[in-house]
Amino acid sequence: MTHRKNARHLALLPLSALALNAGCASTGGSVDTAEMVASRPNIVLVFSDDHAPAAIGAYDHITGSHLAGIERSPNLDRLAAEGALFEEMFCGNSICCPSRATLLTGAHSHVNGVLHNGLGLDPELDNFPKRLQAAGYKTSYFGKWHLKQDPAGFDHWERLEGQGPYYNPPMKSPGGTRKLEGYTTTLITDLALDWLDEQTEGDGDEPFLMIVGHKAPHRRWHPEPAEFDTYEDVVFPEPATLFDDGEGRASVFHTQTMTLASDFYPEDVKLKGPGNLTPEQQALWDAEYGVVATEIEGLEGDDLTRYHYQRYLEDYLACCHSLDREVGRLMDALDERGLSENTIFVYSSDQGFYLGEHGWYDKRWMYEPSLRMPLIARWPGHIAPGTRVDGMAQNIDLAATFCELAGAENPELNQGTSLVPLLDGEAPDDWRGDIYYRYYGKGAHTVAPHVGVRNRAGQKLMWFHDTDEWELYDLESDPQEVHNRIEDPAFAEVSGELLQRLKELAAAFGDELPPGL
Repeated sequence: MTHRKNARHLALLPLSALALNAGCASTGGSVDTAEMVASRPNIVLVFSDDHAPAAIGAYDHITGSHLAGIERSPNLDRLAAEGALFEEMFCGNSICCPSRATLLTGAHSHVNGVLHNGLGLDPELDNFPKRLQAAGYKTSYFGKWHLKQDPAGFDHWERLEGQGPYYNPPMKSPGGTRKLEGYTTTLITDLALDWLDEQTEGDGDEPFLMIVGHKAPHRRWHPEPAEFDTYEDVVFPEPATLFDDGEGRASVFHTQTMTLASDFYPEDVKLKGPGNLTPEQQALWDAEYGVVATEIEGLEGDDLTRYHYQRYLEDYLACCHSLDREVGRLMDALDERGLSENTIFVYSSDQGFYLGEHGWYDKRWMYEPSLRMPLIARWPGHIAPGTRVDGMAQNIDLAATFCELAGAENPELNQGTSLVPLLDGEAPDDWRGDIYYRYYGKGAHTVAPHVGVRNRAGQKLMWFHDTDEWELYDLESDPQEVHNRIEDPAFAEVSGELLQRLKELAAAFGDELPPGL
């Protein structure tokens, strides 16, 4: 494929040259990198699905979340208190499969070949687990994979088939498929802890990589019975843009199909259940959701939207609460086994998610709620508790980060820059000042393809190339992204600078922009 040939040529450039061309730096900061690499730490990565930073309390000072003050992430908040929270972490393509492919390869979608959810990752491509294997690491993967072909680069893996259900999941491994009974979020952690015990019982002293890929809190947000009542009595504050009319935005803003008003389906509101429950699970489910049909009867207009919003948040955050508990289980397990001091524990998600902002759920857009990703890392003795990192980071950087920590070479297609120099909270002076984004518009919700750039000052330019429409936002004056400044003479200079930077970033990353620029 042409994009891969171009990518392989690009990947032959020294990382420092590529990083500088992209407005980044490959080295710098005051962290003792040599000491970190010499430690060859174990690496535990928990990678969830659609977990909005606005759903994590530790990010409230960054997102200005309308949910601030509601308890929703005690263990992730503890993780942030004990380690480093990246305040400016972004994805390059806000959709599940592409983000996972980027995590593994360190490359943007046009380079790794996974442009949208309909495509799988070529197992022959180099990835960071393969590099860690070559460096002597034992590697494992548990949970949601979603990349069509089976995992490559792992000594042991057990994965969900496709998206996987929230209850009673079939789990595939090299030895075949077995069906487990229980709640998927808990079961994935169980599998990871069983493998962890095997590593501590052996005589070998090889470091390990363990990736725990959670399905939660992906749609359709099926909570476990233990969480049914967690938010039952909470009335969630509405985001300021719940009834955003899209005035001044591109026409494609109005043609998406991901609104709480019109595109929230019976399965979403829980008029229909999972369909794969045991009799005992079904009885609990019916007792919880049997009232929905009565509650929703006769509702229309804004009243129906408000009901959908409250139902959505109650279920979404209940799934997040289970996920948060499992993060705590893994943290505690490392502590109890005496592994924490030589293990870097990292939490992230494939992208953000809309929690009613602009009247939406889902992701895909370059607006902040789906562009931002959480990234939190703990490593006692190496990362100071309460560290806050404000340097711009992106999911292309994770592979290079793990490779540097392991003393391994970067994957062949890598386009990212190791984040190790940022782990003391200070970004090098020549660190990147902007990030590149491209969404290809395939699949559900009819979100238009677009490409864009966002800089550290919070200025953002997006081009919807199919309709040749532009949007420009200044987050400092307009954090809700409701005032499109593209026709504002006061922003003409900013628009020109961002357009130039967009072209430079596309060239640096080897991407061919659509015709028209």
